[in-house]
Amino acid sequence: MAALKSEFLHTLQTRGFIHQVTDIDALDAKMASEPITAYIGFDCTGESLHVGSLVQIMMLRWLQKCGHKPIVLLGGGTTRIGDPSGKDESRKMLTDADIEKNMASIGNIFEQFLGFGLSSSDAKLVNNGDWLDTLNYIDLLRDIGPHFTINRMMTFDSVKLRLEREQPLTFLEFNYMILQAYDFRELAIRKNCSLQMGGSDQWGNIVNGMELARRMDGKNLFGLTTPLITTADGKKMGKTEAGAVWLNEKTLPAYDYWQFWRNTQDADVGRFLRLFTDLPLTEIARLEILAGQEINEAKIILADAATTMCRGETAAVSAKATATQTFVQGGAGVDLPTLHIDLTDLENGINVLELFAKAGLGSSKGEIRRLIKGGGAKINDEKVENEAVMIRSDAMIDGHIKLSAGKKRHALIKLK
Repeated sequence: MAALKSEFLHTLQTRGFIHQVTDIDALDAKMASEPITAYIGFDCTGESLHVGSLVQIMMLRWLQKCGHKPIVLLGGGTTRIGDPSGKDESRKMLTDADIEKNMASIGNIFEQFLGFGLSSSDAKLVNNGDWLDTLNYIDLLRDIGPHFTINRMMTFDSVKLRLEREQPLTFLEFNYMILQAYDFRELAIRKNCSLQMGGSDQWGNIVNGMELARRMDGKNLFGLTTPLITTADGKKMGKTEAGAVWLNEKTLPAYDYWQFWRNTQDADVGRFLRLFTDLPLTEIARLEILAGQEINEAKIILADAATTMCRGETAAVSAKATATQTFVQGGAGVDLPTLHIDLTDLENGINVLELFAKAGLGSSKGEIRRLIKGGGAKINDEKVENEAVMIRSDAMIDGHIKLSAGKKRHALIKLK
């Protein structure tokens, strides 16, 4: 591939964001000569996005930093149906009130990463319910339906995988790709949007939108996807023993978010610094070659930068201080995940298996039993010897009980 002229595509290429692009030479020339508008869509199935969406968010951030206009498209309409991409089963149907609540919560996340306002490169938050909710079904079938064939739709991975696994694919979900294509066309008309970006599983949907706009309006649009991000051991990015790594504070405390990045595997440090921070490539090149204990410096820089970007500098500084107090000084930092319980329950005694489970330090009692057997369960830094131990109020030190699951997961027990 020839050297890219546009700052945005060059940045994406050198940082490892690009998987597929439609007509990259034409897109590069366009972006080098003028600012463009691009979008990524996010459905609102929960109150928060998780780090699996962070690559897409960072692309919008770089788009804006390079002088172009990002659109965050929230799926107020499409969330009512559900995207089958990468799913083994149908999503649970949400009420309109649930979707509105989720949209408001997710919208707040983007304010940490993007600048919103009225200037030409300021980000714009758009709800596809604005046009999808008013569609007339007969008109949609007549005007849009002829541009899609069942034959082609059956070739998309999102459809094939569900059918191959003999999982049901509802008619509603089957129509999702039509509505996403319609979104691209609408944004091209309403906002002069010429580029849709997304994960690799969205390639077929993106191409559908391009084709629809070309056939109906003669518009020349572009698509760009990112690779699936996995960790060095082949696991999907963003999954931990405790579950998904959420982007908002309500769903995941800043300390846990900081600790997730601090626990990055050595082999992933350089790649994650390029993808998930704004640090210069020269600085990243210095950090990623550190070895032994020195690589921890790079991990802390990654955790600081990623947490500052998502939660703010104050939260990052506090999370780092808690980690230092917990791991280096052997204390119990104030930002550790905390479980509040009644004094009566503590006076009566709570079994160690139940307490660790309530504190989120094990997904099941079986897992906690194995933790105890392996010597990884600790109370106030003292090893738990057997699963029959009862924890009572006399275990409190300075108003809390510190629970530890291995070296990296901790929680505090405090009274309500």
